[in-house]
Amino acid sequence: MTRRSPQPADELDALASVVQRLAVLLTAGVPPTSAWGYLADAGPDADPSRDGAATVSLVAATAQEGGQVQGAIMSALDHAGGDTARSSGGWRGLAAAWSVATDAGAPLASTLDEFASALRDLAQTEREVQVALAGPVATAKMVMALPAIGVLFGAALGFDTVGTLFGTPIGFFCLLVGSALMCAARIWNRRLLASASRGDATPGLVLDLVAIAVSGGASTERAVRAVDRACEASGIPASDDRRVVDDVLGLSRRAGVPAAVLLRSEAEEARRRSRSNGARRAATLSVTLMLPLGLCILPAFMLLGVAPLMVAVISSTVANF
Repeated sequence: MTRRSPQPADELDALASVVQRLAVLLTAGVPPTSAWGYLADAGPDADPSRDGAATVSLVAATAQEGGQVQGAIMSALDHAGGDTARSSGGWRGLAAAWSVATDAGAPLASTLDEFASALRDLAQTEREVQVALAGPVATAKMVMALPAIGVLFGAALGFDTVGTLFGTPIGFFCLLVGSALMCAARIWNRRLLASASRGDATPGLVLDLVAIAVSGGASTERAVRAVDRACEASGIPASDDRRVVDDVLGLSRRAGVPAAVLLRSEAEEARRRSRSNGARRAATLSVTLMLPLGLCILPAFMLLGVAPLMVAVISSTVANF
């Protein structure tokens, strides 16, 4: 029986569980090296994602040999070919968070606890976007079946529509053009769905990382430099968060408000915007899917389902005379 591949939201939740367990172990006084080892000894049930379990094992082995956790995570991601953008972004975020906390002197336990909460927010965002896209995706799959339904309907009425398509010149012409239109509709639908599903894999992550750095007592300049180095080493794009970080740090200095609180608030707002943008993309997709339906699928339905039926009806009528 084929095992269903885990969804991005499930992988993010699995990673959040790993991070939460690390936080609990560190809070209890377990050294970081031993904490990773305990997680690896727990087996694959500690993480439903196969690639996640392999990553934990590799990090544990590297940590026990005195290597860097960030480098071990990145090495594991390079060898894992099936990671989705979301789950891969989560692991990269963990590598950057570990590096930032170590560099800035922030307590690892509380850092990981906060990062686990951020990962659960990302998983919830991913689920809400996928739920919003479920309707348009189902519609696209359903309308793709219209031409086949037309052919089967003609056969059910007793007409040789399949023979007409393959055995007559006009039927073969309809088959070629209709098949080309179906291929075009399939490619078009896939591009529309991919465009609607595309979004920031880790919204607000850079803001969370800077909040971790400043919570360790580092100056804002040192915190930003530490985050920039960690993001570059982990392959995390700064996107628009870098500009927001500068704005928030400036507001913190002017108002005398702790920067970490403002940064985490902005990170939560970034995730809310991501959910809203996903819902808007899904609503737009419901409309744009009408284009391949009207321009490709319905003409293909006429060519593959209706035209052969009409030819078969006319042929049988002429034959009776």
